[in-house]
This record gives sequence, C-alpha cells and structure tokens, in this order.
Amino acid sequence: MIFEYFKTNKKFMKKILITFFITISLILVSWKYNEVKFDDPNKDKLLIELLKYVLEKGHYQSKEINDELSEKVFDSYLEILDPQKKYFLVSDFKEFKKYRNSLDDQWLQYDISFFNLTYDRIVQRISEVEKMIPSIFEESFEFETQDNINVDFDNIDYSKNNKERLRRWRKQLKYSALDFYDIKARDQKRLLENKDYKEKSQDELLQEATKLVNDNINDIFDLMNDLQKKDWFSNYVNSFVSQYDPHTVYFKPEDKDRFDVNISGRFDGIGARLQKRDGGIEIVEIILGGPLWKDKRIESGDEIIKVGEPNKEAIDVIGMRIDDAIKLIKGPKGTIVELTVRKKIDNEIKTYPIMRDEVVLEESYAKSTIIKKDNRNFGLITLPKFYVDFNDYKEINCAKDVKNEIIKLKEQNIEGLVLDLRNNGGGALQTVVEMTGLFIETGPVVQVKSIGNRKKVLYDKDPSVTWDGPLVILVNQMSASASEILAAALQDYERAVVIGSDNTFGKGTVQNVLDLNRFVSNSDFDIGALKITTEKFYRISGGSVQLKGVESDIVTPNRFSHIKIGESDEDNPLGWDQIDKANYKKWNGYFNLKDVIDDSKLRISNNKVFNLINTNAKWLAEKREKKIFPLDYKSYKSDQVENKKELEKFSQILDYKNNLNFQLLSNKSKKIIDSKEYEEKTNRWENMLKSDIYINESVNVLSNLKTKKIQQNNILAKAG
Repeated sequence: MIFEYFKTNKKFMKKILITFFITISLILVSWKYNEVKFDDPNKDKLLIELLKYVLEKGHYQSKEINDELSEKVFDSYLEILDPQKKYFLVSDFKEFKKYRNSLDDQWLQYDISFFNLTYDRIVQRISEVEKMIPSIFEESFEFETQDNINVDFDNIDYSKNNKERLRRWRKQLKYSALDFYDIKARDQKRLLENKDYKEKSQDELLQEATKLVNDNINDIFDLMNDLQKKDWFSNYVNSFVSQYDPHTVYFKPEDKDRFDVNISGRFDGIGARLQKRDGGIEIVEIILGGPLWKDKRIESGDEIIKVGEPNKEAIDVIGMRIDDAIKLIKGPKGTIVELTVRKKIDNEIKTYPIMRDEVVLEESYAKSTIIKKDNRNFGLITLPKFYVDFNDYKEINCAKDVKNEIIKLKEQNIEGLVLDLRNNGGGALQTVVEMTGLFIETGPVVQVKSIGNRKKVLYDKDPSVTWDGPLVILVNQMSASASEILAAALQDYERAVVIGSDNTFGKGTVQNVLDLNRFVSNSDFDIGALKITTEKFYRISGGSVQLKGVESDIVTPNRFSHIKIGESDEDNPLGWDQIDKANYKKWNGYFNLKDVIDDSKLRISNNKVFNLINTNAKWLAEKREKKIFPLDYKSYKSDQVENKKELEKFSQILDYKNNLNFQLLSNKSKKIIDSKEYEEKTNRWENMLKSDIYINESVNVLSNLKTKKIQQNNILAKAG
C-alpha cells in the first residue's frame, strides 16, 4: 500500500530507492566522540541539534550553512511535499518563499517554525482535496472532447485557486480512468473469443474503470492520512542532510528497522507481506518457508482485523497505521501471535495462533545455477546485494554464501563462472573485501580515504583461492558501490572480464549508520539513526569510481542505455578525484584475454538482437521526454497504435531465447522443493534465464577464455 503513495511522489520515491537499494558499502561503527549528551525535551529540536552536531563532526565533506544552502533546502523540501503541485496554491508558495533565504538561520537556531507552517498547510490542503474528490466522480468522464494533460511538473506553477486545483485533479483522474478504460476494452476484445462471455457496453466498461480510479485514490488518501507529523518532519530534516550528498539520510525508527531487514535479508515475524486496503490490513503475499506458509490456514487475500497474544485482549487493527499494525504482528522468534482474520473466500472470521519464526527473504540471497552448453558446464551466481547480519556476521554474510555456492558449482565440474551483479546496489564493505579474496591469492582490494585525507588500504590476506578458473562479472547502470569495488578490483587485477553497460552507477562513497540515541540523556523515546558519508573509496589503480563508475571491458546495450542513471544524475554528489595506486601485481593468468574481448565486441556489434536493444533504448529515451498526453480516446488510441507499431519492430527482443539449459542448485528442504510455490518460482527463474542474452554472451566469453593453467593441461594431454 505504501508504494501507492510513492507513485505520486517521485522525489520521495527516489530518496527511498537511494536509501534502501543503493545502500552502498555499509559498515556499523561506534564513534568515539567526546561524551556529549543532549537533553532538549522538544524531540524535533533535539533531532536538529543532534544532526547538526554529527554532520559537522563526522561527514566526509564539510558544508557551509548559508543562504545558498537554504535555497536548495527550500526547493528540495517543497518538491518532496508536493512534487506534482497538486495540493499547494500559488498563495501558499508566496507565503513560503519568504523563508527561502532564512532556513539556514532556523537550522542553526534549532527553529522549526517553517516546518510547522508547511506541515499545518499540507495537512490542510490534503484534507481540502480529499473532500473535493467525490465531486469529481459525480460527473461521468467522457473521452470525446479533445484535451490534454501536462505532466511537466518541474515547469508548471501551483494552482492559482481552488477552481484550478479541482480542474487539475479532474484531468489527472480522467487520465487514469482513460488508461483503465483502454485496458478493459482490450481485455474485452480478447474475451469475446469465448462464446460464453457476455459483452459489456462502453458505459459499463467506463463505470468499472472509474471505480478502479476511485478506489485507488481513496487508498492513497488513506495512506496520506496515516502519515504522522514525525513522518513529515523526517522529510524536512532530510532536505537538509541530503545537501551534504545523496547518500546521507536520516532514518526515523521505522525506517531504521526496514534498513536492518534490507541489509540482512531476514526478520522475526509471521512471513507475510502486508498492505493497507479499505482501512484493513490485507495479506498480499505469503513468504515461502515462513510461519504462515508452513501453517497453511491463512492465505493471500485474507484480511487481518485483530492482533493479540495468548491470555491478552486482542487489539483491533482496522483503521490503524500499517507501521503500527506491523509492530504488533512482528515479534521474537518462538513467541505466539494470535491473528483474527476475515477469510477472503467466505468472509468468515477466525482466530489462529501463529508461532513467530525467523523469516528469510530468499530474493535477497545468493543463488547458483548450472548452465549447460554443448556438453559443457558453466556456473552462474546471482547476487542481489552485499547482505550481512552484523549481529551474526560469521553465519550470515554474502561472502560466506558465495563461497559455498562456488564449492557446489565446482562439484558439478564447471569450466567457467558468471557472477551476476546487475541491479546490485551494494551493501557491506567487509563482505566485498572477503568476496574478492575468493578469486585472488592475496593483495589490496580497495583504498579508502577518510576525513583529513587519511588513507588506508583494505587487503585480502587469505592466500586460498576458491575459484581460479575463467570469470565474468555482469554489471549494469544500477550496479553500485560494493558491486563497483568488486568489479573494479577484479578488473584491475585482470582476473575477470566485466560485461555490461558503458559504466556502472558511479557511487564511490562509504556510509556508516550512527544510532543517535547514544547522544540522548533522556531515553524515553527513540530518535532514530543517521546514515552518513564518512569516506570515499578508490580503486587499487588509484582512480575513484565516484561519478565515473566502472567501465565494462565488453559493452552491451540495455533498455536504459540512453537514459541518465547514476551518481552524476543525483543531487549534490561528491566530486571525482584520484590518489596514488596501491602496490599490487596483476593476475596474468589468462592465455587469450585480449582476443576474447575483441571477439566478443565484434560478435555484439553484429548481433541483430543487441542492435535492436540499442534502438529500443533510444526510442524509450525519446518517449520519456514526452510531457503532454491526450485526454480524448481517439488521440489516445492513435498514440497507442503508433507505439504498438514501434514496439512490433522490437518483437525479436521479447521472442529471444538462448540455447542454454539451466539447473538451479538449492539447499532447501524437500518440503519446500516439492511445493507448488517453489516449482512456480523456479519455472519463472528458468524462463527468465532462457530469455537473457547477456548471460548467453557471458557463456560465449567463458567458452573461449583460457587460463594458462588450462592451456598447459591441454598441451600435456596432447603430449600424452
């Protein structure tokens, strides 16, 4: 449910993506500051005082708090509050603008008067809009009159008055209804092939589409109304801290909990994904292997209406904030939670005791697959993030898991290995150093520079090598931070061939998470944490990946090749620089590295599908520039027909299948492996792999890449 709000707030969504998916080389530290304690009874002012202190003392790059910063904060904050300019009026902006050059002074004085003004106003405006929404649906939408909607929100002003604001909202909802109407019309055309299907009139289709829009907007306002003052205040302080760099982020307590789950990939609970719908808490997915999956009595679509514990009165969660409901449902492993649910099938209300347990988010973890081609075996390890549980590092970390996956693959006599880091936004710094060591004997992995130009080199000191054969690293524009450290190190050693986009994300900074409560004398409340940039990392060859990323040895186009994605596209990134290179010796273990890279480049340039992908990427980039869309069905369909014709040119991309066979290796229990859910997941996984042209080219490279050890063995075999 929460992502329904994010769809309407692109700035906020962008910040969440940066926070949770580009978590970057994270380590937890205990900073040895002076024993400074803060005890302001006003929690909001106390938070600003703490953040100001920590940023001054701990951020990699100091920032002058002046009028220039104030202007940037002002613009950033209003964009978060009302990114599509659907709530505030011109009169509001004029009133706010008086503070544009004084927010720095308020920050220094721990003054929150501007926040209070904007908070009261946004709550007021949201309430006004919510009350006017029903009037929009009183009049049926019609799609004959030529009209359009402008979504270039950066270059349009706020509404002058309520009448103009109502008109904008009607256009927005009409456009959504037009979209749903077209989907339903196309679905009906397909269903008419079934003789038993009763055709619906255009009015009926329009009513169904309008109801969907009405339900969606009501869900969004439910979420907006659930937001508390602390949620809005979190946005306000993040408008300040993000001026230091895009990866310095304040976590209110709930956000810190989500971050911990994201970085470890596990939590204690019932094993379900929940969303708020119609005031209730709906189970939208049951996690494979979790308590609800094992129990089988509660299903997706069931609604949780009460939460309790044995011998205690249950608490009604209808109308409750979803974060508050989740706090009641989650709990320590081995404890009982009693869920009262309304069953989806018959609306019957039942109460079930569920034993909480550790829930593992499998999609976060490394997994390995055997690739079979021409009677030869190759290995694929997919790593979504550099995960770790800092409370149980020895048992739960991605370096340990990748090592185990390599061992399993070696038992299948693989001749080469692909490590897939596409869309891997990073994670724990310690794990990437250990993981690099799986492929080299000993040596430097990454250089780190902190405040005052203090430099240190992180080494792999373990001489053992888990995999010494041909190695490919797959990357794309969303491979960031820890992914870039690994790809850069193995590229500098000439240990691996990096295949992917022109450049990776380009995030060359290190963050630490600091618990702000350690500075608070009064422990009656949780003040949250700050993820703060404390260091920059550099390749062992001396250059930073900041802004530039890692350049692939073999460049392959993808659908986002012509869209700006990366650190350089973020607000307030740190700059690029370089330092002296570390003392390291290249691996020099390949017999034909340059020839294989050159052959691959030629193969890609002559490949019709790769060329189509590049053409498609250009087309997608052009479509993203379109800001005005029609609101009459004739023009809308004309655009759809034109788009369909263009898309038909790219049908070979969707139809592409490689010649590879895949076998997913799993250490799951027989109960899970034999389940219908696991079979469906593995089938989806296999179909996705069979459609992956990038894995196909990786296998082509591995097939041709020879190590000197392999070459020597071949010579000895021929001599024998």
